[in-house]
Amino acid sequence: MSTQNNSNTHITFIGGGNMGRALISGLLANGFNANQLSVVEANAITGIDLHADFGVQVIGALDQIAFDFSKNNVLVMAIKPQDFNVVAKTLSSKLKQAATPGPLILSIAAGIRIKDMSRWLDHERCVRAMPNTPALIGKGITGLFADAAVNQLDRDLAQTICNAVGQTVWVKEEKLMDAVTAVSGSGPAYVFAFLEALQASGEKLGLDEATARQLAYATLEGATQLAHNSDERAGVLRERVTSKGGTTAAALDILKQLDWHGTLEKAIEAASRRGKSMGDELGQS
Repeated sequence: MSTQNNSNTHITFIGGGNMGRALISGLLANGFNANQLSVVEANAITGIDLHADFGVQVIGALDQIAFDFSKNNVLVMAIKPQDFNVVAKTLSSKLKQAATPGPLILSIAAGIRIKDMSRWLDHERCVRAMPNTPALIGKGITGLFADAAVNQLDRDLAQTICNAVGQTVWVKEEKLMDAVTAVSGSGPAYVFAFLEALQASGEKLGLDEATARQLAYATLEGATQLAHNSDERAGVLRERVTSKGGTTAAALDILKQLDWHGTLEKAIEAASRRGKSMGDELGQS
């Protein structure tokens, strides 16, 4: 959906933290105007910085929100999951003032399920999103889910907002959002852990810190770009750089002996299970 098609859209961010800030920056870079965006931010210093950096309207408290219902309003819930319940119940009275269907709700709060946000907000026009931290530099990927209450135009609008900080994928079942969280939401931490180990191994073999860091980081970036630019599966690319009896084969043999793939699969399964249990816990209230 083009920015021009969204000229009557107004987006209000509930929370101006890192992810909210990233989305604001991305939207402005992709053709939205500052007067189309506002932020509810209780921290005065953060609010001052947001206005100074982006020129957006900053609202100090939830009860000060005044929707212009002639606009196609979007509420982006960029808050901590544990705060969602209280904030949503406070917002529900504001939403009731709108003519049907009311604002589109786009939640980037991890673990909050559609049924729970709809119940707390007393509102059905809801989309659930799971971005990841590379969104902070416009390189994120966001998993999206919406149920039948959300039409295609709303899905397009939610996708447009999330595309401002990278790529998006839709899942057909909400339970798959736990898998999205485990693979891409938590995924940057696995990559950082790999970089830590790769650099540390170089230092242990005698490289200085700066050189080991440069080699590790450039290798990961280059290999990732090579994979992106290839139509081949990662396994095929791995085989192409693994000569029989060579150095790469020696290293991969150790990883195979340690069941590196199986260990990573178990780790990601644990993250997915924890995502499900968090959703269960958060939805109890």
